[in-house]
Amino acid sequence: MTSSRSSWRRLAAPAVVLLTLLVVYGPALRGAFVWDDIDFIVETSWYRADDGLRQIWLEPSTTSQYYPLTYSSHWIEQRLFGSDTLGYHVVNVVLHAANALLLWLVLRALGVPGASLAAAIFALHPVHAESVAWISERKNVLSGFFFLSAVLAWLRASPPTQDRMVHRGWYGACLAFFVMALLAKTVACSLPAVILLLVWWKRGHVDRGIVAWLAPLFVIGVAFAALTVWLEVHTVGAKGDEFTLQPLDRIAIAGRAVWFYAGKLAWPERLVFIYPRWPSARSAPWQLLFAGALLVVVAVLWRARDAIGRGPLTAVLLFAGILVPALGFFDVYPMRYSFVADHFQYLASTVAIALGAAIAT
Repeated sequence: MTSSRSSWRRLAAPAVVLLTLLVVYGPALRGAFVWDDIDFIVETSWYRADDGLRQIWLEPSTTSQYYPLTYSSHWIEQRLFGSDTLGYHVVNVVLHAANALLLWLVLRALGVPGASLAAAIFALHPVHAESVAWISERKNVLSGFFFLSAVLAWLRASPPTQDRMVHRGWYGACLAFFVMALLAKTVACSLPAVILLLVWWKRGHVDRGIVAWLAPLFVIGVAFAALTVWLEVHTVGAKGDEFTLQPLDRIAIAGRAVWFYAGKLAWPERLVFIYPRWPSARSAPWQLLFAGALLVVVAVLWRARDAIGRGPLTAVLLFAGILVPALGFFDVYPMRYSFVADHFQYLASTVAIALGAAIAT
């Protein structure tokens, strides 16, 4: 009886979070197609075409990026819902809710304190409204679903308490989920590096066997990332004067962006669709201080790892590492308007939120 009551108590918090999430996102369910929804979904050759799936999967230049799983979901929705956006929004909200549950399961598997609190914050944090309420950002919530599923599958294949691969079936599931995450959005390419850091955090070392198991994931991730970078320049149009940035400019952008995203998670004030584009480091060299401050934080946490544990250092490295594709090192079209956007940190936010919840708990 006690065990049964304990199980119900563990499930009660996620259930409350899910119900609250549905209420919070209620106003977004009737939102219309906006901006990228029209340019990259509605007014495309594949959206209403009978051979739309063929175009999506076999003609990469047909879509803005090669995210065939995401665009296939929109092609199916067009046949189910037509121009009624309610169904599109419901799918996004349900996926976000599923991601909150998956985050809870991942954190519990890792033994992170405050897993329920972290899942609740992730589910309801206003910085995620852009990813959930904007139909075009299906790629975030969909890739997030498979990304977190892949992490959970890895933890079943090679539990934190084990120093080897114990279940090849779960490893196969991890690999399959990873590929699906990439087919939804290639920002998921960070997964193998994320797993390496998690292994180091929990075990204090990474043996060659684990690296060998992760090698195929690295190869697949790099291939998808290279394709995305190429398409961003040659198909989407990430070229021109706005993208002629010097190395110091990109370092300054990266350092400031990491602190910007952490700041918006800690204090989500004045969230906007497009943030003002920052001046270059050449005209405002003080911006390099952000990158310097980040390096100081990493160095301090490295020196203190024996005293306070490897967790905080791992969290900082994971947060910055998952953000790498959006830190200005690679040209992406939104940089024409701004170097940052709320939806860029959808995956990375899970780490910062988990750290904050663990400390609070």
